[in-house]
Amino acid sequence: MRIKAAAAGVMLAGSAFANEPLAAIDWLNQPPPRAGLPGTVLLEPPVAGTAALPPVSVTPLETLLPPIGLVPTAATGLPTDLWRGSTAENITDLIETVPVRGSPAMQALLFTLLLSETRPPAATGDRILLARLDRLLALGATDPAQALAEHAGPTDSQDRFARWFDATLLTGNEDASCAALTAAPHLSDSYAARIFCAARRSDWPTAALMLDTADALELLPQGQMDLLDRFLNSDLFEAAAPLRRPTHPDPLTFRLFETIGETMPTAPLPPAFAAADLRDLAGWKAQLEAAERLARGGALNANQYLGLFSARKPAASGGIWDRVAAVQRLESDLNAGSAEAVAKSLPRAWEAMRTSGTETVFADIFAEPLAQAKLTGPAAKLAWRIRLLSPGYEPAAHDVQASGAADHFLAALAQGRPGDAAAPSQLAEAIALGFRTDTPVQPAIRRLLDNGQLGEAILRSMVLFAHGADGNLGDLTSALAAFRAVGLEDTARRASLQLMLLERD
Repeated sequence: MRIKAAAAGVMLAGSAFANEPLAAIDWLNQPPPRAGLPGTVLLEPPVAGTAALPPVSVTPLETLLPPIGLVPTAATGLPTDLWRGSTAENITDLIETVPVRGSPAMQALLFTLLLSETRPPAATGDRILLARLDRLLALGATDPAQALAEHAGPTDSQDRFARWFDATLLTGNEDASCAALTAAPHLSDSYAARIFCAARRSDWPTAALMLDTADALELLPQGQMDLLDRFLNSDLFEAAAPLRRPTHPDPLTFRLFETIGETMPTAPLPPAFAAADLRDLAGWKAQLEAAERLARGGALNANQYLGLFSARKPAASGGIWDRVAAVQRLESDLNAGSAEAVAKSLPRAWEAMRTSGTETVFADIFAEPLAQAKLTGPAAKLAWRIRLLSPGYEPAAHDVQASGAADHFLAALAQGRPGDAAAPSQLAEAIALGFRTDTPVQPAIRRLLDNGQLGEAILRSMVLFAHGADGNLGDLTSALAAFRAVGLEDTARRASLQLMLLERD
């Protein structure tokens, strides 16, 4: 009886479930439609209707090289294929020659282009990378040049190693490059470099043997032979007259003269040599002068500049010592919170910075403290203009200390709307026109952008800006319109503010 009852229960349950769908979605339970199917379908390959060859599209395969740079694209906003579509000749020529002197905004933009992670186009080799390294060294940015070379792989080729070796000589980190050269002598064909590195690694017998070989085979100029001889045998030349200094030394010659105690002044030499004076081996005055020189070219950050100027009390008066005293006085007054004292020290410090051409570095350092100082009158107006030269130019615009058309225009420009104010000069009119939305991008730049050649378009716009800063106001308008078209709004504003506020010879 129990079995029959259980069987009856199962049958009842089955009949109950038979009235329910087997799946939550009804169409899953429906049988496939049969209408429209011709029965058996033979999966035969398609048959050509003609004997003619079909058209074939050919696309060259491009090997994507790894991007090289110190600043990620997320920070710069620039794509890794920045140089896409342009020839290596055009890019290297522009990198090497684009003028940025006198415009801190253009200097900053160039450093961004040089240090951003970018991938060189295929079949261009190292030409763009080497141009980037050369321009960094030319600007005096030896530390970034060394870091970029190390990131790229300094021992992958002789050309890369040569730039790395020069940078390490100027930064005082030649032990690393000498170790690499000792392990792989093929990295350099320079006998002088190999002799120097052998001596640096205390391998005096090898250094002396290579020097004798170079002398016997006349592999080196006589001047370099004499310099290396004194470097290896300094005790034999203690009473000898100083060697004649070359007019255009390379970094190795510069370091060799320094090593034998005949240090060469860096003022007449390219900016890269000034970086050598930032080392602790140089005196404080040499460090200060080097800091000013590198800051003018945008190759020294504001914190390092202030650190050198605040290191100790001025040792004398006049020249750079007066500038150090003025900066230290202002810093002390700001820390004390005395608005009256700041009102007296600020004009002196600003005039000192104008003398050295380091106004934007000064603005980067003191803009925020000046914003907190409760200044009035002429001091407040000067502080406001200094703040317009800093990265915080837009908030400063809302604290406008306007006393005329020029100030109203500067405030509108800092907010990206120079057309809202009357232009006080032809320069201001050209700037305002560059910010109008209906101002077209120059056709040559537009073609580059349409072809995806962003990097070349930016560099050529920088050339236009340099022409505009020299007085060609039409080029200035075109450059600003191009910067804004590619999203470089901050660069356009800061460059324009600097043109309005800074006086350059």
